[in-house]
Formats: sequence, C-alpha cells, structure tokens
Amino acid sequence: MIELGPVLFILGMLLTFLAIAMCVPATIDLVNHYSDWQVFLGVAGITLFVGVLTMLATRTVRGSKLNLRQAFLLTTLSWLVISSFAALPFFFSDLDMTLADSFFESMSGVTTTGATVISDLNHAPPGILMWRALLQWLGGLGIIVIALAILPTLSVRGMQLFLTEAFDLADKVLPRAAQLAAGLGVMYFIITFICAISLWFAGMDVFDAVAHAMSTISTGGYSTKDDSIGYFNIPAIHWIVTFGMILGSLPFIHYVGIAHGDIRSILRDRQVQCFLMLVLIAVALVSIWITYYINLDPYDAVRFAAFNVVSIITGTGYITMDFSTWGGFAVTLMLFLMFLGGCSGSTTCGIKIFRFQVLYAMAKVRFARLLRPHGIFIPYYNRKPIPESLSESVTGFVFLYIICFCLVAIGLAAMGLDSITALSGAATTISNVGPGLGSIIGPAENFDKLPDAAKWLLSFAMLLGRLEIFTVLLLLTPRFWSK
Repeated sequence: MIELGPVLFILGMLLTFLAIAMCVPATIDLVNHYSDWQVFLGVAGITLFVGVLTMLATRTVRGSKLNLRQAFLLTTLSWLVISSFAALPFFFSDLDMTLADSFFESMSGVTTTGATVISDLNHAPPGILMWRALLQWLGGLGIIVIALAILPTLSVRGMQLFLTEAFDLADKVLPRAAQLAAGLGVMYFIITFICAISLWFAGMDVFDAVAHAMSTISTGGYSTKDDSIGYFNIPAIHWIVTFGMILGSLPFIHYVGIAHGDIRSILRDRQVQCFLMLVLIAVALVSIWITYYINLDPYDAVRFAAFNVVSIITGTGYITMDFSTWGGFAVTLMLFLMFLGGCSGSTTCGIKIFRFQVLYAMAKVRFARLLRPHGIFIPYYNRKPIPESLSESVTGFVFLYIICFCLVAIGLAAMGLDSITALSGAATTISNVGPGLGSIIGPAENFDKLPDAAKWLLSFAMLLGRLEIFTVLLLLTPRFWSK
C-alpha cells in the first residue's frame, strides 16, 4: 500500500497557500464594498483550518522520502483538492451557482482551460473576477513551483513531481529542484508583471491589466468581460495579449537559460521553431480567408487572425471576434488547432508540438525502411536520437488522448447534446482550450446551458488534459495501489 502521510502533509501546505491567496480577492471586495469579501474570508478560514490540521496530523513524516507512486498521487490530488476548495467561493457567492457550476469554474481555472459558466461577467464582483484570474495564474505554473519549492525542505525528491507534469528537463539549466522552482517562479512573475504594465499603458485600468496579464501568461483565457478581449477595441492591447500568449506557450526553462546568459537556447530548440512556423502558416491562411470571406481590411484581418489563431493553438481561449462566423475553412482549421497545443515545458496543454515532431520522425523512418528493408535508420528529435522509451510514451499518449476524446464526446452525445457541441466540447476541454463550437458553447457563448452531468464529465476531461492523461489514468489501475 502507498504511504499517504507525506502526500497529505504537502497537500496541507498547498491548502495553506491557497487560503492565503483567498485574502487577495477578499481585500478587493472589501475595498470596493462588495459583500462577497465575507465569503472569501470565511472560506479562507476553513481552508486554512483544514490545511494546518492536515499538516499537524502528518508532521511526523517531514523527513520521509517521496517515491514515484506518491509523486503521481500527489500531482493528481493536488489539482483535485485545490479545485474543490477553490470552488467554495463560487458556491457561496451571490452568483447563485450550483455545486456542478462551482467545481466546473474552479477546475477550468486551475487547469487553465478558460471555459466558464458565468454569464454576466461585466457585473460580477471584482473579487470573483480576480479569483478566477488568480486560479489560472497559479494553475499555469504557480502550484507546481510552490510544490517544488517546499519539497526539498521535506527531504523529498521534488524532481519526480516535476517529471509527472511532463516538463522537458533534458537540458535543464539548474540541477536542483529548489533552484529550478525559484528560477521558473521568478521568470513567471517577471513576464506577468511586464505584460500587466504593457496592458496598463495600452489603455486597460490596473485591475483589468493585472487580471488579464495573469490569464494571458498562464494561457488560461479568463477575462473580466463578457466579450473577452474583444471588449477592449484597442489594437495595441490585442497585439500585447497575442505576444503574451506566445510567451506563455514557449518552454519556461529557456527563460531561465536566457536569464543565465544563454540567449540562443530558445532559438536552437526545434520545438520552438516548429511551433512558431505553424503559427505563422495558420495566421497567413486565416488572414487571407477572412479578408475575402467577411471583407475585412487586410491589417484588421491579420490582427484578428493572429489573435484568435494564437489564442486557440495555445489553449488560451480569448476571443476578439466570433470566429464561428468565419466560414467552414476557418472553423475547421480552428478545431484542428485545438489539439496542437504549445511547447513542452510551457503553461499550455493539448498534445503539444514535440509529440507531433516525434511521430513525424518515426513515420519518416518507417517510410525509409519500407523502401530499404535492410537499411539502418534512426529517428531524431532536436538533433538527438529518439530513445525507444520516448517513442513508446508518445504513441501511448496520443492513443489514449484519442480514446479519451472519443469517450468524452460519446458521453456528451448520450446526454442529448448535438454532434458539434459534443465533439468541440470534448476537444476544447481535454485540450484545455476554453471555447467550443456551435450555438451552445461557441466562442460567443458559455457552458452554463449544459446539464450538470455534462459539466462533471467535462471537469474530468479538463483534469485529464492538464495532467497529460497518464498521471490520472494510472491511479485508476489496480496495480498502482498494490504493493
């Protein structure tokens, strides 16, 4: 059996951090004279009590080692526990949200999906709006950085937890988990701060700038407005957010490398090169299409295409226009882009670019062997031979990804949803994108109209996508719990 003591102790510490974070929206509501500050303060007290009590009950395991199975269990439980307690402010707020709505909104925030069930964001309390942005910011990289920062103090091997989050550490800049966590956390904060300042100078007020900076760099997509970024009809804001989403979709380990003087590392990464090339091609195609399809000015077409393409491919989910009105070609391309995701080691989800590169290298070798059966061909990725374990991991992930997508889509269809809603709902949640397609969950709509059963299923799909499927499904196998 798995020893739960070390896992529970760390969960207690994470809940303690979460309780402290709840004080931020509580203060904002108090200053702005919204009664929800009492909700946040009360929930913070409950969360702090549970967190501290859990730590005290398991304090004798501080020096124990965390094995690999405990690391996988801790990763999944962290997202579930954090999402559960983070849902309480939604449930007890004046928004009159059901338990399914509250958990869906919380899970969507922590997994940086960006799908929402709140209809009137323009009149929602500022504390709730900031809480949504803060959840996405923590979910993007903050929670894992906190975990990595505290694990060394418990004499546990924090790098194992980092590996379960599917970060590529083959060329890690810093050797120790604590140093890596500190470097990632500092760069994450600096980039978010620069984005917030830029949005403020471009025309947003301080509150909107901070909230959108957090959900931009985390590639989360929660906005403070019903019309998302389209509410701010300022081209400079659109370009700043577009660039910010790209920054959030690149490997953060390279930013740490840049801070240590290795400026060229990010440019040498084939994953980054391929991602940027795909973005440019998709933006060019959509720009040309909508220039003629909806008769837009070429500059505006490029701006709207760049923003929405980057938003979808990175899984952020912001919109400036309802791209479902752009015609069949653009909508089909957007549906395909939902599955791609950004780079490994970023805040994005989806299948991720490096897996497509590995599959391409394997397919290329397979073609060569068909033509020359006795030849020796080795697949390469990033100028290095691909280990057999990596190729097995990639093919297994893609297989499970497709199976899970199909099962979620079939489950939604069985609940009475139309095929477009079922397929796009499964795609957007398992890829942690945000908006779906169709008249129910399309870019101009939200997920409020779905039945509660669908919201629970999609919440599970968001967890699967954020934790790279294997991490969650592994816990459902009997062998994981055996000796």
